Amino acid sequence: MATSVAVILALTACGDGGGGDTSGTGGGSSGVGAGTPTGSGVGAGTPTGSGVGAGTPTGSGVGAGTPTGSGTVDPTTTSTGNVDPTTTSSGTVDPTTSAAAGGGNCSPAVDIAAPNGNPFTGAHLFVDPGYIKKVDSSIAQVTDTALKAKMEKVKQIQTAFWLDRIEAIKELPAYLDAALKLQNEMCEPVTALIVIYDLPNRDCFAEASNGELQLAQNGTQRYKEEYIAPIKQILAAHSGQRIAAVIEPDSLPNIATNLGGKRCDETTAQSYRDNVAHTLKELNMPHVYQYIDAAHSGWLGWPDNQKKGAKIFAEVIKAAGSPASVRGFATNVANYTQLSYSAESYDQQDNPCFGEFDYVDAMASALSAEGLGDKHFIIDTSRNGVGNIRADWGYWCNNKGAGMGERPKASPGGATNLDAFVWVKPPGDSDGVGQEGQPRYDLFCGKENADTRAPQAGQWFHDYFVECVKNAKPAL
Repeated sequence: MATSVAVILALTACGDGGGGDTSGTGGGSSGVGAGTPTGSGVGAGTPTGSGVGAGTPTGSGVGAGTPTGSGTVDPTTTSTGNVDPTTTSSGTVDPTTSAAAGGGNCSPAVDIAAPNGNPFTGAHLFVDPGYIKKVDSSIAQVTDTALKAKMEKVKQIQTAFWLDRIEAIKELPAYLDAALKLQNEMCEPVTALIVIYDLPNRDCFAEASNGELQLAQNGTQRYKEEYIAPIKQILAAHSGQRIAAVIEPDSLPNIATNLGGKRCDETTAQSYRDNVAHTLKELNMPHVYQYIDAAHSGWLGWPDNQKKGAKIFAEVIKAAGSPASVRGFATNVANYTQLSYSAESYDQQDNPCFGEFDYVDAMASALSAEGLGDKHFIIDTSRNGVGNIRADWGYWCNNKGAGMGERPKASPGGATNLDAFVWVKPPGDSDGVGQEGQPRYDLFCGKENADTRAPQAGQWFHDYFVECVKNAKPAL
């Protein structure tokens, strides 16, 4: 029997640096199972040159993406609900017959309206039962009682549910049903967090996170009909709960800086634009809050890259019809960049953004210039607790010495229009396989700072999870 846990959350631009044409490389965020997401680390696109415009990043993108969360959890504010697999639905959901939109036995019915439009405010953050099972598998392997106690705390922290392949969709109804069950037991809003991540030619600048769909093999039609269409149906059937969705990590940032590199050709770039716009339009529902992936400070932090990214984001949103449910943008997904710092072990390459706070401020200004000044942000803090662990900003794969960062929290302050800290990448999920010669091996997973014991992207990496727990800052 799985267990679900909910955690209740309380509720200036970067300096003018040399805005060279620094290009980030989109590594992949990794999700669960085959075709796991391709997130890339902090340095996605870490600079390689020097001087004002030089040093366009060459690392990889957002980071083998796995769910989100961080921060100290107060046991007095957490609640646990048991999920009976025999009572949760799976597979296709008929919106006309599903009880997912119902309000349970709460009187009055739970009001899921988000204060000021922030889906994380005043809500319990639903913990993925699948992630709890992974953590339990690690708890069973350790004998240190203090370490076990810290791992138990991790089971109270929300991480995202990754839809990184078509097969994963069949698990989505049960996940959302369990979140709704908890909401109906507590009679208070519960927010679920999902990641949409299966574009054709996914993560065109990385190897570890290549997806299952290819443009040359009817990828666009399959994406729309076999992937987005059933997700839309399932989300529509769960209209009585808040659902936050991170949209396609690494996609649009790749075409901002990596066009022409590896598999990032013009055809792929246009398909990214068209398919992301399609997703934004199809998932435009009042209870769904969409956050488009916007890379991180080590990728789009340079002024020229900020402008390129903001222009692409604006064009895609406009192409989608400017959907009301596009709440804003997600940064640092599956990456390691700290919120702020005064110095790092790598060369900043004239990047004026010292961390994600600076980057969010800068991107907010760039977006405002494109008419998107009303958009908000979430930052993935799942593995950014420790700095000075990389020789290069572009090193994104299973960096040794990493630690869990700030726990998920609504309206934490520190940057412009910041909705929340979240854990998009589940700590413990591998960024990519570390052994050369293995399928989907990426050179960045064999760099000097990478833990080369790592399994395939998205698979559970027990030893890495242990280190992330031990190095958590703030401590668990």
